[in-house]
Amino acid sequence: MPHFTPIHYSSEDGLTLYARDYAPVDTAAVDTAAVDTAAVDTAAAGASMAGTPAAASPAARLPVICIHGLTRNCADFDEFAPLVAGLGRRVLALDVRGRGHSARDPNPDNYNPQVYAADVERLMAGLGIARAIFVGTSMGGLITMTLATRDIGLIAAAVLNDIGPVVSDKGLARIAGYTGKPVRPASWDDAARYVSDINRCAFPHNPDAEWDKWARRAFEPDAGGRLAPRYDPHIAIALQSGKLRPTSLQSRMAFRRLARERPLLLVRGALSDLLEARQAEWMRRAAPSMRYVEVPDVGHAPMLTEPAALAAVTAFLAGLP
Repeated sequence: MPHFTPIHYSSEDGLTLYARDYAPVDTAAVDTAAVDTAAVDTAAAGASMAGTPAAASPAARLPVICIHGLTRNCADFDEFAPLVAGLGRRVLALDVRGRGHSARDPNPDNYNPQVYAADVERLMAGLGIARAIFVGTSMGGLITMTLATRDIGLIAAAVLNDIGPVVSDKGLARIAGYTGKPVRPASWDDAARYVSDINRCAFPHNPDAEWDKWARRAFEPDAGGRLAPRYDPHIAIALQSGKLRPTSLQSRMAFRRLARERPLLLVRGALSDLLEARQAEWMRRAAPSMRYVEVPDVGHAPMLTEPAALAAVTAFLAGLP
């Protein structure tokens, strides 16, 4: 089990949000047995979170903020985050509102990148983080690009994982086909089969044990003991109503600004149906200085622990403060 400090903080509109705080391995000076269960609560963005173990390391390099995809949660970084922490960086893995341990929003209109980006700003302010390196998977990359338009100063560099300002209708349609639909597996085996059914096209070589692990990230028992998805089904409204489009002038401008002003790495799954080769080529032409890696035998979206992805991210981080 990776060691992290759970953080609970409040959004501007009063939702309780959650993140995991992984201390940099080479600078942490805490009892890691206590880190798993310690919790830090804040009532406002300005409230101090300096009591977290990672925050007590002034010599740490720029922290890394990991943001997951549409229906996922911070557990997607269970393997990746400790590896990055082992490089001497503090890592924060977020549960975006409506997912995982973060509260569900009574107003579904708030499930949009502008609100998500404001939540990230709130967390950074509360922790006293002036700049960070962002790792955004799918929706997490859209949030990162949105943040670039709000306050580019918060972003020191970014990794966009299988996402960009131009995506494929094919991938959007596939994701819309299952997001928000009622799914109530009768057992963990059923949950693993469901997760395999919707993801095997992207991860054709995953063993059964991996699907079981993913199922336990994607589902949890509800108050009655039945398995339920770990996200609010209302997050699908923007996708199913057509508000989430394959591209927009605003998203292209956000990407160009991010690529122009900050170091940027694009990770693409070779089998991806959301960021197909032609969209990746558009991004590379629009941002010639952007680094690029293609992960073989994986679709949308790489877990970033694949050898090609991890090597590229490690090399990218090595060149940053």
